[in-house]
Amino acid sequence: GNRADSDQHVEFVGGNVQPVTSKEDWDQKLSEAKRDGKIVIANFSAAWCGPCRMLAPFYCELSEKHPSLMFLLVDVDELTEFSSSWDIQATPTFFFLKDGQQIDKLVGANKPELQKKITAVLDS
Repeated sequence: GNRADSDQHVEFVGGNVQPVTSKEDWDQKLSEAKRDGKIVIANFSAAWCGPCRMLAPFYCELSEKHPSLMFLLVDVDELTEFSSSWDIQATPTFFFLKDGQQIDKLVGANKPELQKKITAVLDS
């Protein structure tokens, strides 16, 4: 089962979700997505954030269902400076990026809305 003392990060990155470890890493992943014509979904979360934890398994599930998209996970505490450059007001915040440009955004752990936006992006 779920042990309370298990590493928080494990449940955040499963499926095809990739953790972003630095600004350089972010840039690298974004240029990779651009090259492959993939739309990027970046999940700005925090380990202490209840709604983030609640949504994490769903996000991992989505990443497995939609391999044509790139799912990223940014820990706002680990990448404080980088996150503040995105003006994160609340966690989780999801950014949808195409060719490095923001095309959509979702604030909050809203499963149906996240699903809806992913569907919209896939249909565009």
